Amino acid sequence: MLDRREHHRTALEPPDTVILPYTAADEPADRPEPGRAPVASRLWAGGAATALVAGLLAVVGILLARGVLGIAVLAPDGAGAWGDADTTGYPLVAAGCAFVATALAQLLLSTTPDALRFFTRIALLVTAITAVLPLSLDVPAPSRVTTAVLNVAIGIAITVSLRGVLRRSTTWGPRRTGRRTP
Repeated sequence: MLDRREHHRTALEPPDTVILPYTAADEPADRPEPGRAPVASRLWAGGAATALVAGLLAVVGILLARGVLGIAVLAPDGAGAWGDADTTGYPLVAAGCAFVATALAQLLLSTTPDALRFFTRIALLVTAITAVLPLSLDVPAPSRVTTAVLNVAIGIAITVSLRGVLRRSTTWGPRRTGRRTP
């Protein structure tokens, strides 16, 4: 009868090699699985910075369109370079979209293989939707096109920024699963 320390040798094994049988009892209960582990604090700090960038980009876009180009975006012509109270909501919505995108990124990191690729595709499709929506409004063509271009710029800024945040807010290393695998 074979002892645990002995094993039949094959032609491929060197003569002094001893192979011990593997049992599930030898495995720790908290066996780490290799992969990417998200660091939530980095992700949300990057998401907050992205929200600030998106809001400021909306402000710059509105001021450029209304003040420099003279295109009535998000408010009537006589409302000045900034517009009216409705214009204030646009940067806030842009910042809110960045936070929603950050939440989506965290969900995808936790549940999806290749989260970065899926996040990018989803974010770009949402950006495409926000570009097409203003084109269907019943307002002058320059306002529609300018709003669509501004939406695309904000969407791309959010997508590119959060892609970098996703890459830097995950670490290679073990993830504790709490399950036993032989």
